[in-house]
Amino acid sequence: MKATTLSLAACLAFAGTTSLSAQDFPTKPVTMVMPYAAGGPGDTITRILAQAMTGNLKQQVMVENIAGAGGTIGSQRVSAAAPDGHMLLLIHVSQATNPFLYPNLKYDVMKDFEPIGLVAELPSVFVARKDFPAKTFAEMVAYVKANPDKATYAHAGVGSAAHLCGLLFAEATGIKLTTVAYRGSGPAMNDLIGGQVDFICDQIVNVVPNVEAGTIKAYAVTSKEAAKALPDLPTADKAGLPGFELSVWYALFASKGTPKPIVDRLTASLNAALKEQDVKDRLAKLGADTVSPERATPDALRKHLQAELDKWGPIIKKAGVTGQ
Repeated sequence: MKATTLSLAACLAFAGTTSLSAQDFPTKPVTMVMPYAAGGPGDTITRILAQAMTGNLKQQVMVENIAGAGGTIGSQRVSAAAPDGHMLLLIHVSQATNPFLYPNLKYDVMKDFEPIGLVAELPSVFVARKDFPAKTFAEMVAYVKANPDKATYAHAGVGSAAHLCGLLFAEATGIKLTTVAYRGSGPAMNDLIGGQVDFICDQIVNVVPNVEAGTIKAYAVTSKEAAKALPDLPTADKAGLPGFELSVWYALFASKGTPKPIVDRLTASLNAALKEQDVKDRLAKLGADTVSPERATPDALRKHLQAELDKWGPIIKKAGVTGQ
């Protein structure tokens, strides 16, 4: 009886501590892990969001870049973090593709994270070296089909948005691409500008400055509608690949077991940040759109992640690619 009484007292004490910590959250600076290198589109989006959430959480939200292995190193760090909401993960679509690219992951994307909400979406853009012979997107597709061994497709590494777009393109066209992998978008774009590779499909953030400067040639965006950042560019769907669409989404997660009151606090903070006009304007300049409030929720993110897992699993398995 005494042991039972002590056990009950311990449980009540723990519950009170958990409730108090949730009520007072955050009690210290929050770390937002960006599992890719500094300077890329994901890093920029993370810093914009962290700055806005710093204001409404009344605690500093610091960005930590933990790059490597397609985002899995940073993701694993967050999955193993204390479930108190003070370490978060901001990651893109690779959260849905890494389980198939890295079969020996030490975490489960559905079971080892608490979803907070979707953040933003942005399309990718098919671009080529400025002297690539094709004038239109349809001509580009035809050229690559006719010259699969000659036309080189660059991407920023296994699991990158450019790599995934290449897999989707190969699936849609039946072309076995000749690919050149780089360690990041910067080196890939530099070689595209220099004419060492022929084409790439990368996040709009990475291509707009070079398209506007005329150092590369743009063909089509992967969104349903024309992109605001490149309004004169057709969609891939309307320009030669019916039904082709790729949205590079970004989402926020906490470690599994984070108490619901803290998750709710973080979701509220995320939504407040996404409503700020400055955040909307800064993301829009990158070619990204903030998601609607009903999508910046745990339930919406959970359903979206499962749908993306169902979508990408067969594509990656058919392609037979891994990150190991």
